Amino acid sequence: MTQFSRTWWGQRFIQALEEFTDSGRLSRGRSYATNGRIMSYKLDQGTVEAKVRGSINPYFDVYEEPIYKTSITIKAISASQWTKVIQKIATRADLLTKLLMSEMPDDIEDVFSELNLHLLPHSERDFKTNCSCPDYANPCKHIAGVYYLLASALDKDPFVMFALRGLSRESLQAELVKTPLGANLASALTIKEPQLQPAASYYTYLATRAAQIASHKEFWTGAARLPIQQPARTAQPAVPALLIKKQGDYPAFWHKNASFIKTMEELYERVRTKNKQMK
Repeated sequence: MTQFSRTWWGQRFIQALEEFTDSGRLSRGRSYATNGRIMSYKLDQGTVEAKVRGSINPYFDVYEEPIYKTSITIKAISASQWTKVIQKIATRADLLTKLLMSEMPDDIEDVFSELNLHLLPHSERDFKTNCSCPDYANPCKHIAGVYYLLASALDKDPFVMFALRGLSRESLQAELVKTPLGANLASALTIKEPQLQPAASYYTYLATRAAQIASHKEFWTGAARLPIQQPARTAQPAVPALLIKKQGDYPAFWHKNASFIKTMEELYERVRTKNKQMK
């Protein structure tokens, strides 16, 4: 089954519908959206228009699959209210940056709440719906199916909600750029392509220079001889075979009568003496 409302925006849209819509009708609408009964779907001027295939029902003398026209319009925010919203957003660099980069801030609803407005649907009065089916209830299952497709569209592009409220993404960004902070952020976010310089040739020409001839001695030894470094002298340990002595004498693998620690001390001394002779 197709999953709708995967993102926070899509889920919040469905939650808002569930607060004032019959859950049974929403579930039937979900099956309509899942089974491919919605033939066409488009968003234009803040209104969603769709064609939905109905059901054959001989009980109501419906023997051919009907095609119903369905429309959903969400109450638009007025131009004066949008001006206040944009002025509020223009005071916050975090919101401006994300919106100019076509990212939806998670707390964008707080700006609308401060102005007693709502971006997401808040009540059934936010919706104006119509369907050509004979069902008297609103929403019918056809409208509910389009609701779910709308939630899926919000998953892909949350700016659809701005368009439904009367302001497209392009118009919103254009208004934000007109503000002082928006203009500064937009210039910083604009990627300036480097200017390409035409090349005189497609090929790279090698530059020539006079060769520096050195004698074989200078070649191997260089201009100055490296300083002779004396090997560092290692200090004698204060306690010879210290690690061996920490483990205790006569370990389990030692089967001789002689002391294991004493034997290792003699070995350490031989190694030190041999190293001195090699120097």
